[in-house]
Amino acid sequence: MVRKAGFPAIVDAGARVLILGSLPGEASLAAGQYYGNPRNAFWRLMEGVLAAPLVPLAYDERLKALLSRGVGLWDVIAEAERPGSLDAAIRDPAANDLVTLIDSLPNLRVVVFNGGTAARLGGRLVGDRVATLALPSSSPAHAARSFEQKAEAWKAIADWLA
Repeated sequence: MVRKAGFPAIVDAGARVLILGSLPGEASLAAGQYYGNPRNAFWRLMEGVLAAPLVPLAYDERLKALLSRGVGLWDVIAEAERPGSLDAAIRDPAANDLVTLIDSLPNLRVVVFNGGTAARLGGRLVGDRVATLALPSSSPAHAARSFEQKAEAWKAIADWLA
């Protein structure tokens, strides 16, 4: 089985919120973009959090918009074996160095976990270094909640950016 590797962190010293996914799915890896699957609700959810349009922007502009508002992105898993895109299929994961990154961010207020796998694996690594917030996954595979329900939960991020 082929190991899949994630992307570098998108973060700067102004980050107040760090959003951590598990590991990019097939569509994101093929696009070379965080949340590159057009069915993934991440960018739409963040539009609600930031009250700003993100979906119409080019990818680089989306990232700049997040950074300018104090939001960084990364994943809990640096690389793993996984056929397809489902978190349940992840095998032999190697973690990103979350502790070093978190310790390097002087303005960080909260680590937000995008989904249950990120929360379960990342929560162990983050420990009590900083506040954490576990949110329902933005993935199209996580259909247990409607977009509206997810959007309501994700609005909690805005409190940490105020």
